[in-house]
Amino acid sequence: MSDTLVVNEIYLSLQGESTFAGLPCIFVRLTACNLRCSYCDTAYAFTEGEKKPLSDVRKRVRELATPFDDRRATMHLPLVELTGGEPLLQPNSLPLMTQLCDDGFTVLIETSGAHDISKIDPRVRVIMDLKCPSSGEVPRNRWENLSHLKAIDEVKFVIGTAEDYEWTKQILAEHRLAERCPILISWVAPLTEAQRHASLKKVPAGQTPMSRLELAERVIADKLPVRFQVQMHKVIWAPEARGV
Repeated sequence: MSDTLVVNEIYLSLQGESTFAGLPCIFVRLTACNLRCSYCDTAYAFTEGEKKPLSDVRKRVRELATPFDDRRATMHLPLVELTGGEPLLQPNSLPLMTQLCDDGFTVLIETSGAHDISKIDPRVRVIMDLKCPSSGEVPRNRWENLSHLKAIDEVKFVIGTAEDYEWTKQILAEHRLAERCPILISWVAPLTEAQRHASLKKVPAGQTPMSRLELAERVIADKLPVRFQVQMHKVIWAPEARGV
């Protein structure tokens, strides 16, 4: 196996989601994804990218991190997150995460939940989706991943319809997920024309759209043990902006 990854972009921004929202974070966005969720807002990463040696990726991460090198800080910032696309489609994402942990970074990975997370370095914080009905990708959920979740990991549900919400409630109760790790609830933000890729799946017929306000109020009314989140980067920058 060549010591390379196909990389879409590497950039410094603020973490827009998860329990780390708002913190400086270096994003390593890898190319390719085998899912086509109806709401995907990073379809440009399906095919765009450049092959880079792992050493070059680590070098770029260290360059972006250098201005933050303050040993007095309680947390070593910036964070580093592997995202995509789907990072786990590329086997060399695994040694890269281990090397970044060895470098002293707090490492996150954003993954669809369709691939085995058991081989990820245990120091890495896994942010794993469980795909809801409106995504069109429920059959791709890899349920055996639930047994590999750690207390430092997070599970995310992206909800755009009433059916998504009821499905999420059922899964939370059935698997007692809130006892395993933090649970994130995100609303499906509408795609811009620039983001809407022709290959994305359609929302299954007969589903009832749910507004962000309706979702928030249902979470409160049902007293769900979850963290409701908005995509902070889309509030600050244009929804279709890259490198943010």
